[in-house]
Amino acid sequence: MSRYQDELSFARDMAEQTGQIAMRYFNKGIEIVTKDDGSPVTKADKEVERFIREAIAKKYPDDGILGEEEGEVRRSNRTWIVDPIDGTYNYARGIPIWSTLIALEVDKDVVLGLVNAPAMHECFYAERGCGAFKNDEQIKVSEVDSLDHAMFNFGGPNRILKLGYWPALTECTRLTERQRGFGDYLGFSLVFEGRSEAILEVGVNPWDLASMKIIAEEAGGCYMDLAGGSSIYTGSCLITNRHLKADFERLFIVNR
Repeated sequence: MSRYQDELSFARDMAEQTGQIAMRYFNKGIEIVTKDDGSPVTKADKEVERFIREAIAKKYPDDGILGEEEGEVRRSNRTWIVDPIDGTYNYARGIPIWSTLIALEVDKDVVLGLVNAPAMHECFYAERGCGAFKNDEQIKVSEVDSLDHAMFNFGGPNRILKLGYWPALTECTRLTERQRGFGDYLGFSLVFEGRSEAILEVGVNPWDLASMKIIAEEAGGCYMDLAGGSSIYTGSCLITNRHLKADFERLFIVNR
């Protein structure tokens, strides 16, 4: 039974409007600025997040917001988690692999999430207990049940190396059939749709992971952090189908 249908409809409407904002700047040579933490930002990032914050404040004034560009305001047990443009480097260089991420966390559980990639004409979304969808078609993770037939995705190798996961990545490369560093939303979405079996991301933030967690779980997948739990706040995630959970868990968590 849908409990957050209104909120999901609201998120989808926001995504459609912010997609139009972002596409106005895309592939137009927009300036990229480096923030104090070393991450990139553009005018589009700021404009999209400002639009989302104002829309939430108007529709759900008692809800909190955690966003990449303007930080955190916690007001209640409900917090919207927003990444206005995930994949800013790609966005600024005219590469279409970027997205807007919108999720709602209630009582520390992510109950809905959305990934909108307007340049790729793809929108993924899920609500707790209601399944996962791409462009209104239900999606499921794969049924591949052996590593030697598995495709493995991973994010930035520089972060994997820096944080000490390179030996595990090397072993995973040896054991799996195919490996690709798609990164950003694309690496996740291929797992959601059953086109790949797992993805590893490290050195990331809750706004990078909240939407991915709920969509993966509602598509029948397993979400883990590399601390041995399932938090979006530890800076890492490993998403797999259910058959290969234990195999990937041994590679990146148990035997690290």
